[in-house]
Amino acid sequence: MASPLWTLFLVSLSLASVALAAVPRRPVDVPFGRNYVPSWAFDHIKYFNGGTEIQLHLDKYSGTGFQSKGSYLFGHFSMYIKMVPGDSAGTVTAFYLSSQTSEHDEIDFEFLGNRTGQPYILQTNVFTGGKGDREQRIYLWFDPTMAYHRYSVLWTVDQIVFFVDDVPIRVFKNCKDLGVKFPFNQPMKMYNSLWNADDWATRGGLEKTDWSKAPFIAHYKGFHIDGCEASVNAKFCDTQGKRWWDQPEFKDLDAAQWQRLRWVRQKYTIYNYCTDRVRYPQLPPECKRDRDI
Repeated sequence: MASPLWTLFLVSLSLASVALAAVPRRPVDVPFGRNYVPSWAFDHIKYFNGGTEIQLHLDKYSGTGFQSKGSYLFGHFSMYIKMVPGDSAGTVTAFYLSSQTSEHDEIDFEFLGNRTGQPYILQTNVFTGGKGDREQRIYLWFDPTMAYHRYSVLWTVDQIVFFVDDVPIRVFKNCKDLGVKFPFNQPMKMYNSLWNADDWATRGGLEKTDWSKAPFIAHYKGFHIDGCEASVNAKFCDTQGKRWWDQPEFKDLDAAQWQRLRWVRQKYTIYNYCTDRVRYPQLPPECKRDRDI
């Protein structure tokens, strides 16, 4: 029998009028403990409102982080985050999936702090079979320190889509036919962390963390996971005999979503490895599936 969570997902999917917008919107009060546990520096995590909201604290002694209880093969993963305000140079607020194996797969959101008055940079990256170096960087069209915004990943057998408030900001297509590995058979956990990376995070490490401004605090809520939890005997998760990620509506963005993605690229993108001919004189194979390259 399908769980209530999956039943709600399927109902949302059947009522949706556009493709990836079918990913369900959920209330923001899912408690932290339902899907996540602290992973390090437990005393740097603060809990509020019955565990439906938490804060991660970073000081000169330690950052902190948390991880999902389960490991997943495909799904939709989202979090509402309010970034470190003020002078956040040197800090990184991370939200990512990782298999944590030697030839690991990884899907990254990394929010790079900046000096007061300078914008955050959102860096995304995709590792497949231990190979990364697929960075894209954008500015956001809002101040991420003023209010919560939803950041999410949709991971299917055909593509990985990064969303900011349901606006797609990046697509990584399955290009196994071009010889590019795709995250397909290594279960991944979801990780979140706040840590010091002033050796590279802000202006390539030129701007150092100002510890007089500590503690640096990032806020989290809406701890949602709609994924297929993997186990030794179940590499794939079926719902009523069908794998939901195989459905046609999840194979590509629709026209409106491609238009939004182009808007992000034209107005807010500051780096895209697919257009970096210094690092990549030859176009990386997966970039050939990008409509704007």
